[in-house]
Amino acid sequence: MSRVQLALNVSNLDAAVDFYSKLFGTEPAKRRPGYANFAIAQPPLKLVLIENQEAAGTLNHLGVEVETTAEVDAASDRLQQLGLETQPEEEVTCCYALQDKVWVHDPDGAPWEIYKVLADSTVRDIKPVEVSTQGCACS
Repeated sequence: MSRVQLALNVSNLDAAVDFYSKLFGTEPAKRRPGYANFAIAQPPLKLVLIENQEAAGTLNHLGVEVETTAEVDAASDRLQQLGLETQPEEEVTCCYALQDKVWVHDPDGAPWEIYKVLADSTVRDIKPVEVSTQGCACS
């Protein structure tokens, strides 16, 4: 199942988790220091909360979670053929998950990722990613 991802910067992770748990009637699927994500069935949504007091209340990044790496590769090829600049990343560790992904930016610079989670990780990020240009890459 593919689903849209919405990653938000929040000032207080505990308060945000409490609010979104009530809003969507479910607990986080993953909770780590400074990070939580929800796998919401209805509507199909991956909601990611990233504690970032300096940017609280703003969009961190958007994404589409897909089922296979082949889908990531196909999306990357399709976007390149349409003239969009892509940045593929293979087996990157970010936000407590090992992932294959491709990044693109909308005309206003909003970062979008199409990604497949390969495995869980005990590490948040192997390499830092600049939030203002690419999102936090946390899924």
